Amino acid sequence: MKGLINTIRTVVGILFIISGAVKANDPHGLAYKMDEFFETWASSGFLPHLMNWIQRFSLEFSIVMISLEVIVGLGLLLGEWKKFFVWATLILMIFFTWLTGYAALSGKIATCGCFGDCLPLTSMQSFIKDIVLLALAIVLVLGMKWIRPRMAMASNVLILLLGVFAVAGFQWYVLKNLPLVDCLPFKVGNDILELRKMPADAVPDKIDYHFIYEKGGNQKEFTIRDLPDSTWTFVNRKDVVVQKGSNNEPPIKDYILMTPSGEDTTQSVLSLDADYYLFYVKDVMNTSRRWSKTFNKIFSLAQEEKRPLLVVSADPEGAQQYFNQKYQLHLPILSLDATSFKTVARTNPELYLMHGPVVKAKWAGDSLDKAVQK
Repeated sequence: MKGLINTIRTVVGILFIISGAVKANDPHGLAYKMDEFFETWASSGFLPHLMNWIQRFSLEFSIVMISLEVIVGLGLLLGEWKKFFVWATLILMIFFTWLTGYAALSGKIATCGCFGDCLPLTSMQSFIKDIVLLALAIVLVLGMKWIRPRMAMASNVLILLLGVFAVAGFQWYVLKNLPLVDCLPFKVGNDILELRKMPADAVPDKIDYHFIYEKGGNQKEFTIRDLPDSTWTFVNRKDVVVQKGSNNEPPIKDYILMTPSGEDTTQSVLSLDADYYLFYVKDVMNTSRRWSKTFNKIFSLAQEEKRPLLVVSADPEGAQQYFNQKYQLHLPILSLDATSFKTVARTNPELYLMHGPVVKAKWAGDSLDKAVQK
C-alpha cells in the first residue's frame, strides 16, 4: 500500500506541476478563460453583479491559481506538511472537477484551459481527467499515513521557497515580455492569411433542416423528407446538427481589420509586399500611456526605414483622437474586435513587425524599447 500511495502522489504532483508550469507561460490565457466563465455565469443570471466585479481581477486570480497549483504539486512530491498539501490537493480537485464538469455538461464553454494553449483539451477530456485525479486525491487522503518526507525538513523548505520564487518570477517575466513559448496562432513565423483558411482536412458538420409550419392555429415541425401539403403555412426553419464535424474551424477566426469607413481591409493590409509595423493598442484613452515616448522612437524608426506603421485598436475613435488629432502623426487607424485582441495581443500595447501576412517579430508593451534597439 505504501508503494501505491507514493506512486500516486508522485504522479499527481508531477501533473500539478506540469499543468501549472504550462499555464505560467501565459497567465493571460488562464485569465481570459476565467473571464469566459464569469461572463457565462453573469449572462445566465447567477450573481451577475458579483461576477462582473470579480472579472476585473481575473489576471490576479490566474497568477494565484497557477502558483498554488505548482506549489501544491511540489509539496506532494516532497512529502513535507502532508496534511496541508494532501487536503489542498483534494480541495483543488473538487473545484477543478466542478468547473470542467460545468463546462463539459453545459456545453457553454468549449475548452477549460486546464493545460493552457500549448496543450489544449476539450471540456470533456478535461472533465474525465479531473474525475480520475479527484479519485486519486481521495486515495491520497485515505492513505496519508504512508506519506513520508523525501528529504530533511530544511531541504524541503528551501525547495518549496525556491519553487515559490521561480513560479512567481517566471510569471512576472512573461507578463512584462511575452510567453516564452508562443502557442498562439499569431506567433512569429506564422502566415495569418493561411491560418484564416479552413483546414484542408476539415470535415463539416452534418446538418438536418427542420421546418415549422402552421395550420389552424397549431404549429408542427417537419423534416425535409416529410413536408406537409399546401394547406400548411411556413413559419420558420431550424438547422439541427446531427453529427459534429472535425477540424472544421480555421486556427484564426474573427481577425478582421476595418477602416474608419467600415471597409474590411484585412486582405489588403496583409498582402503588402514589404516590411511594415502593426501597433496594437486596445484602448488608448483608458490605458496607461507609459509607452508614449517609446512609440515616438518607433514612429521615427518606421519613417527612417520607410516602413508603414499602422495602428490597430478596439477603440478607433480614441486612437484617431490621440495619434492624429492630438499629435498630428497622420497614421492609418484600423479597428479590430476587442475579443480578437485577447489572442492577437497578450499585452497592451503590442508591436508586430510584419512582412505581408507573416509575423516577423513581436514586442510586448513593457519591452517596446527592444524594437528600436534591434
